[in-house]
Amino acid sequence: MNPQETEFVFGRMSGISRFIYEILGSPTVTGDMDYTIAGYVLFAVVFLMSALVYKLGFAKKLKIYQSVIIYTFLFLGCLVLTFLAFFLPIVEGLIVAALILIIYRVRRMNEYKGEETDSIA
Repeated sequence: MNPQETEFVFGRMSGISRFIYEILGSPTVTGDMDYTIAGYVLFAVVFLMSALVYKLGFAKKLKIYQSVIIYTFLFLGCLVLTFLAFFLPIVEGLIVAALILIIYRVRRMNEYKGEETDSIA
């Protein structure tokens, strides 16, 4: 791919995807860029953020085999999300969702502690 095409593609990529591909792209012997590692890292980021959002917002206490099945399907779904993450802000959306769920959890824990101290007094 010539530099003009590469710049066009990078210009259309979402922010975190572009950052990962710019940082982890490595030149090959022929002078082209190899983005294989960057693709795996993007997939890992999408999967880890999806698992975090699932765990914070939707996970229930399940048996181990049920958890394995859920995370297997989450893994397969993240393959599709990774392709979308090239040009859509998927990772950014997962970060926002995780932050909102973390804030919700912290507030809920503080309310629970407040109710616990009120009932003791």
